[in-house]
Amino acid sequence: MHRIGKQFRFEAAHSLPDLPEGHQCARVHGHSYTVEVHLITDGELTRPGFVVDFAELGPFGAHVRDHFDHRDLNAVLGAPPTSEHLAAYFYRWCRDHLRLPTPVRVEKVRVSETASTFAEYGPGLS
Repeated sequence: MHRIGKQFRFEAAHSLPDLPEGHQCARVHGHSYTVEVHLITDGELTRPGFVVDFAELGPFGAHVRDHFDHRDLNAVLGAPPTSEHLAAYFYRWCRDHLRLPTPVRVEKVRVSETASTFAEYGPGLS
């Protein structure tokens, strides 16, 4: 089994609805987000010894840059823009849009708002 990952970064603002009055995250605020895409395979490596070339993740980087960087995530996401919802959105986008050779698959996506917090989404997480 082999696993690879790549990080992407973007800056964005959001506010979180349905929090108690006075909660700091209910106000509009920003984060320097880090998104990690993890790919996994239990098959043979492709030449010259890759799970996939990291360049194959370029379309995801472009999507993040074009649709999320320096944006209001409340307007972009359509769901409360928590790290949990972002991780699920990015996982599904990667699963549906990246052209990965069989049997390479997206294992999980991790979203961090800060250096000490993260949320992950993937089908095998328990």
